[in-house]
Amino acid sequence: MINYQDRLFTLETERTSYQFRVAEFGHLEHIYYGERIPRGEIATLTTKHSIMQGSCVLYDAAQDDTYCLDTMPLEWSGVGCGDYRQTPIEVKLADGTYRNDFLYDSYEIVSGCVKMESLPSAYDETNSAQTLIITMLDRAANLKLLLYYTLFPETDVISRRCVLINSGENAVSIRRIMSMQIDMENEGFSLITFDGAWIKETHRHDRKLQYGQFVNSSVTGASSNRHNPGFLLYADGATQSHGRVYGFNLVYSGNHIGLAELSPFDLVRVQLGIHPQGFDWQLAAGDRFETPEAVMTFSTDGFNGMSAHFHDFVNQHIVRGDWKGKERPILINNWEACFFRFTRSKLLRLARQARRLGVELFVLDDGWFGKRNDDHAGLGDYDVNRKKLPRGMKAFAEEIHALGLMFGLWFEPEMVNPDSDLFRAHPEYAVTTPNRTPLLGRNQLVLDLCNPDVRDYIVEHVSRILDDAKIDYVKWDMNRHISDAYSPVLANQGEFYHRYSMGLYDILTRIFRPRPHVLLESCSSGGNRFDLGMLCFSPQVWSSDDTDAIERLKIQEGLSYLYPQSSMGAHVSASPNQQTLRQTSLATRFNVASFGCLGYELDLKHLTMLERKEAREQIAFYKKNRKTLQYGRLIRHDTPKANKVYVQAVSKDQESSVIGVYQPLTSAAEGNDILPVSGLKDEWRYRIATKGQRIFLHQFGGLVNHLLPFSINPNGLLLRWADRLYAIRDCVETYEASGKTLMQGVHLNNQFVGTGYHERVRMLGDFGSNLYTLETMPVEQVK
Repeated sequence: MINYQDRLFTLETERTSYQFRVAEFGHLEHIYYGERIPRGEIATLTTKHSIMQGSCVLYDAAQDDTYCLDTMPLEWSGVGCGDYRQTPIEVKLADGTYRNDFLYDSYEIVSGCVKMESLPSAYDETNSAQTLIITMLDRAANLKLLLYYTLFPETDVISRRCVLINSGENAVSIRRIMSMQIDMENEGFSLITFDGAWIKETHRHDRKLQYGQFVNSSVTGASSNRHNPGFLLYADGATQSHGRVYGFNLVYSGNHIGLAELSPFDLVRVQLGIHPQGFDWQLAAGDRFETPEAVMTFSTDGFNGMSAHFHDFVNQHIVRGDWKGKERPILINNWEACFFRFTRSKLLRLARQARRLGVELFVLDDGWFGKRNDDHAGLGDYDVNRKKLPRGMKAFAEEIHALGLMFGLWFEPEMVNPDSDLFRAHPEYAVTTPNRTPLLGRNQLVLDLCNPDVRDYIVEHVSRILDDAKIDYVKWDMNRHISDAYSPVLANQGEFYHRYSMGLYDILTRIFRPRPHVLLESCSSGGNRFDLGMLCFSPQVWSSDDTDAIERLKIQEGLSYLYPQSSMGAHVSASPNQQTLRQTSLATRFNVASFGCLGYELDLKHLTMLERKEAREQIAFYKKNRKTLQYGRLIRHDTPKANKVYVQAVSKDQESSVIGVYQPLTSAAEGNDILPVSGLKDEWRYRIATKGQRIFLHQFGGLVNHLLPFSINPNGLLLRWADRLYAIRDCVETYEASGKTLMQGVHLNNQFVGTGYHERVRMLGDFGSNLYTLETMPVEQVK
């Protein structure tokens, strides 16, 4: 609910309050953001200004000798008025000056969300959202600023954005404009960002705030694998389940910047928006510019509480279309099985094998078009390669559908190879800088999405294939960063990067809004464009090209702070892994991938009979627990052991749960393990059981000779042959107890410690893992 009384704005979600007021001279002074409190009791919450600080520049010395913007917590600031922290807005006026000072004029409260004109944004189908629109004026500059605050009460998320309107007669130049600003008192904050690179995305990094600015940004042309737009602030002592945590993110897929600045007066300024590097937007008289939408949330329940808010927000207010809230299909992707070298018969064999395992969707990846026999040619062309698919795409799709599988197809529409029919016909479609040699990334150039002819070309060709072949799923890739930022259709090149993002959203809207049945999975060399902007179109995103299970623990954990499991593509691939050479068991590969949208990406013909049986059982398990794994409440457990990772998903009705236990590295004489459990009903009774899995003989190496009456070569043919036919069942534990008892921790059987083996010994070792299921017991079984 939004309330205005006595110059005080109060915004309330189910569990949080957000308050600011109109200060003496018309600036918006931030008062409070945190857990829900009674309205109007602000005397103890306001930052005091009882005496002027040294070195302050007073806003109006004649009327108030303590009113200094540099010491005030503000909702918005300007340039040249005494606030020397980072400004959210920099505008070059027609007279060449930069001073701006936006003061409160009026407000409006409307039901629901206010739709944006050029960018994707959150929406509401619950009739619970409210939007506050505050009008700020800089009368001297003839500029109007609209600040939007939209409340999503059930998810405890508030969105922020602004619109700048040129009310004057002359054009102005926007050099910087943020989507949001908030100033808060420092609570001993630390900043968490999610950083990395190709195949090591979204690793969590913590930094204690110190005086100065901490910046989280990307200038690659996309949200990037380097620094995800989302970041967190947490107060001293916060853990996964306890403590004060603030979360921030941006509904945008282009160059972004977020910052946390600790001022000399211990105020923390947070900003989030479009990166100003190379940004110069000409705003003509009467025109308006809208920023991307930023979102923020707060929880006293630690990181898990904050994540729960963002997960619900994404599932309810970002993801849309037929796949909103719908369980994602289990897929097989042919890429790591075939790369570019495939034939129709090879693909059909893989599809048949996958169908027998229980897979639901077959995805044909790169290499099906033009002269695409490697990554040097073909991008930009859409004619099917008839040497690989002699009967064309429509006929091949019909064959896949006839197997009872959905059919998906890979595209990379934003790119072009110099060796392509498109580039030869239209070299002007590629992004290049005049009089300079263009730079290549993965042997390709970027197409100019600022150009409406390029957008029309992409929409026409992709749409034709989707309709002709009745495609059910699209993997939309983008395999390089943008350089040479220039478009001949733009008079002002400072608008290139933002107009590129707007062009991308235009293309996605025109292709997929009329086809809501198509499941779109965004990809950009893995997680190079995992953001809320893309999730407005693609219900799931390929998390990383790294399918190594142990690396995926870090990647998927990082993503989970900001995004739900239902948005994360996660695949079981071959071992040794193609990105790390690490060898992990089939069980661990599945146990990690199961906390996402499950897929398989390997040549199934190389699996042994027992491995195929194992994979079939994995898929059956996933289908049974899919709703909980994709849409259940995710809990990351704190652990006293550095070599353990515990992840839990609890169904919304709290009747079932799945817990993953992962041991990246073992230690000698491993001590007792206690399985953490949360999210259950105290009074209900549950049965907890280990998911069964196999231990293949080769994992024991020479130890098998201690079990046999004769000696064999642990690297020999006999053991390899036996490994295909026989495996040992890992330890299975089953217990029954009330939810309250289980949440005290489940004491597990001992691990293997080198002194022997039997069926009650847990065999984890390096890279080992187990899944545990919890289900409520039927009333007649409760003693």
